[in-house]
Amino acid sequence: VQLQASGGGLVQAGGSLRLSCAASGRTFSKYVMGWFRQAPGKEREFVAHISRSGGMTYYTDSLKGRFTISRDNAKNTVYLQMNSLKPEDTAVYYCAAKWGSSYVAWGQGTLVTVSS
Repeated sequence: VQLQASGGGLVQAGGSLRLSCAASGRTFSKYVMGWFRQAPGKEREFVAHISRSGGMTYYTDSLKGRFTISRDNAKNTVYLQMNSLKPEDTAVYYCAAKWGSSYVAWGQGTLVTVSS
């Protein structure tokens, strides 16, 4: 599977953005999908993941309530809705496809910049 992330940009603190990640191929629904982010000078960190059907989601504790992951298997796309954005949310956001216990495919990343 190949992944293409989009939707990043510059937003003021308190604003919202929705990231999209489009997948190629006909096996999208077989993958658990995740979002990660990497802030300048920091290691990549987990943001959220969603089950194959979309019925189960999991978030890193610090982002619960502000970020929402969803997917549309008919469109081969996973989304990350980000609300009440803070300057510390500034990062490159990556989508990834998980097979078994490993993330096996990564998108190229989309930059989110939150100004104060």
